Amino acid sequence: MPIAIQLPALSPTMSEGRITKWLKKEGDKVNSGDGLAECETDKSNLEIEATDGGTLLKIVVPAGSTSPVGGVIGWIGKPGEAIPEAPAPAAAPAAPAPVAAAPKPAPAAPAASAVPPKPAPKPVAAAPVAGEERLRVSPLARKMAETQGIDLASVPGSGPNGRIVKRDVEEAMASPAPAAKKSAPIVRAAPGVRQAPQDIALTSMRKVIAQRLGEVKPGVPHFYLTIEVEMDQALKLREEAKAQDLKISVNDVLVKATAMAVRKFPRINQFFAGDRIVQLNTVDVGVAVAIEDGLITPIIKDADVKGLAEIAQEVRELADRAKKKALKPEEYTGGSITVSNLGMFGIDSFIAVINPPQAAILAVGKVEPKVVVRNDAMVIRQMMSVTLSGDHRVIDGAVGAQYLQELRSLLEHPLRLLF
Repeated sequence: MPIAIQLPALSPTMSEGRITKWLKKEGDKVNSGDGLAECETDKSNLEIEATDGGTLLKIVVPAGSTSPVGGVIGWIGKPGEAIPEAPAPAAAPAAPAPVAAAPKPAPAAPAASAVPPKPAPKPVAAAPVAGEERLRVSPLARKMAETQGIDLASVPGSGPNGRIVKRDVEEAMASPAPAAKKSAPIVRAAPGVRQAPQDIALTSMRKVIAQRLGEVKPGVPHFYLTIEVEMDQALKLREEAKAQDLKISVNDVLVKATAMAVRKFPRINQFFAGDRIVQLNTVDVGVAVAIEDGLITPIIKDADVKGLAEIAQEVRELADRAKKKALKPEEYTGGSITVSNLGMFGIDSFIAVINPPQAAILAVGKVEPKVVVRNDAMVIRQMMSVTLSGDHRVIDGAVGAQYLQELRSLLEHPLRLLF
């Protein structure tokens, strides 16, 4: 019996997807694990894999059209098999109308039984991993890599679950320069085992705070704190790194300082979960990246234990893939805190909106020379504005202030970031 190809949820926030391209034509033979179509989600462009083998009997959702998650986009089966008529789905909505017909959904269950084979993706996914030396690679991508002499172990996969697809091999072919850089890879810090989050019971006081502030500012009750940071030493550090052929930006220094300050003040590393507070035990910093039609926040995991050069390289790689909509869901979800830097656009200061479920975000303005008073004398210093937006259900003003003091100290004495 033909098997429906349903649109999978390719990201945690995905409710629908647009089929941008079919990789198979009607009548083509399909093997389990083959790429069927490319799908544009709310965050990224990912490949839909076949979970069953057979022949692609019919394409229901053509390229350029949108389907809800779980919707049937095509059918796989044996050549010549009849597939359910298109009007069948229309009959289903009509059935709920009569109340007496409520029992009829039960007979419809057999039709649904044809869909349950979809749970098969889990066992099917395991097979390619075992048979491909733990590398998930589409057949086309593997063939292209073999033809071009590309080592698949060095190619990052942008497909579902890290699967290497055609696009990844094409990018590796088009950019030999990055491959050369990998000959001298940056030594990555070994963060050890990442600790799972833990729940903290709400105290009576914290319950009242959350309730009262939620009434005044529904959703997430924000509060804001702003400081000015002297960036002369941080800029000097950047120039010294540049002299050593290390590309480190002010934003990279800021990401590292943000993470180290969070480690010192774990209250910033919490989020509100209705009847409890969740304490995160890893420090993962989101970096806001503007893309063509919106904003996405790639996550730098374990940023508190990574070196500046490693953070700089990771930020560049993630930002580049974010602009191509090639990030995997685990690369832009979660996180402890987000850094939103609009300084490069000439913005003096601004207030950012918290990225749930996080409880804090930093809004960073441009670095510019200002006249300030030091030791009773007016001097010119390179100053930068930083505004913390905090979720008052979790973070109090005093905690936010102490956090910003630590952040300022780290940025004004950047040698602390190296030890």
